[in-house]
Amino acid sequence: MSTLKVPAVAPSHRDDAMQIYRAFKGIGCDAAAIINIIAHRDATQRSLIEQEYESTYGHELRKRLSSELTGHLKKAVLLWMHEPGERDAFILKKALKGAVKDQKAVTEIVCSRTPSQIGQLKRAYFSNVGSNLEDDIEAELSGEHKKLLLAFLTTSRYEGPEYDETLVEEDAKALNKAARKFGLTGKTFIQIFSDRSRAHLCAVSDIYKTMFKKTLEKAIRDETHKNFEYALKTILRCAEGPPRFYAKALRKAMKGIGTADTDLIRIVVTRAEVDMHYIKAEYRKKYGKTLNDAVYSDTSGHYRTFLLALLGNNN
Repeated sequence: MSTLKVPAVAPSHRDDAMQIYRAFKGIGCDAAAIINIIAHRDATQRSLIEQEYESTYGHELRKRLSSELTGHLKKAVLLWMHEPGERDAFILKKALKGAVKDQKAVTEIVCSRTPSQIGQLKRAYFSNVGSNLEDDIEAELSGEHKKLLLAFLTTSRYEGPEYDETLVEEDAKALNKAARKFGLTGKTFIQIFSDRSRAHLCAVSDIYKTMFKKTLEKAIRDETHKNFEYALKTILRCAEGPPRFYAKALRKAMKGIGTADTDLIRIVVTRAEVDMHYIKAEYRKKYGKTLNDAVYSDTSGHYRTFLLALLGNNN
């Protein structure tokens, strides 16, 4: 469920484009006016505003936003302006081919998506980047992390709630055996985590704890490392519930000294129109404070205003 607050009767995209154009006039720009419009329009409305702006004023809105805004606000607004499918492709391209590779972002985008979403993602990536996502992951990543992501991208998985209880028990035993035998961990975990449905993995996680008196996530933590570990935990946590995964990721982004603003921006922007309402509820339940309050404490200025607008009411 989205947290985006769109006016009941939104102004025409022509009026919005004109107000944004006026916000650019003079010395500097009126960032508050831009936020007041952009942060309260859905993906379709934002696309229409872009089209109207270019048609009326002769240049691309995103390029003007890029030249007028700065810092974290600029990064957040430009990411927000992408159409959702195009946005994921943009994040992956930058994470894979940028000056500094962001394997965490690649893992999060790929391993948090359902099979049908992955199909859309691969098509959007090819359309916007001009190459196959699998080929770029093959070229840019390595080791068991790469093998897992490639298997996850290319394997068909059932999306329904049913699962085979006998196979669930067999998988739990196989994972436990792999966790105790050096050299088997990667192959077995990759095969099961890339092939099984979310409902099936949840059932495996439950029975694993009952059978072996430790959680499956602890087994992953004990026997795998770095990006491969994060990918397995992302798949498992999203199987158990994407809001729980994102609540934890947001907490980590804002915990301790400094804020991981790239992670914070990516999660807030990509989930605001999807399931941020549930992520906020999970965050409050798990950490005893609202996500809005956490973002308010860890950000400032117009950047803070923009993120809080996407998060909606403080609940």
